[in-house]
Amino acid sequence: MDWDAEVDCAGLLCPLPVLRARKRLIGMAPGQVLRVLATDKMAAIDLPHFCGQAGHDFLGASADAGVDAYLIRRGK
Repeated sequence: MDWDAEVDCAGLLCPLPVLRARKRLIGMAPGQVLRVLATDKMAAIDLPHFCGQAGHDFLGASADAGVDAYLIRRGK
């Protein structure tokens, strides 16, 4: 899947991946997709929870060489 923007949060701990994703999503148009790169394992819990609370769609996650990539579609 393609994405429109990316936030690299590798090496950052909770809550920074969620805060940086939130800040980036504010500047995006509804329907655009954000890719968040994170090494903090709590991001697997925090990002889907954030999406549910904020009205965004959590599209899934994948892992590559110790870095997890999360896809979020901005809601309305």
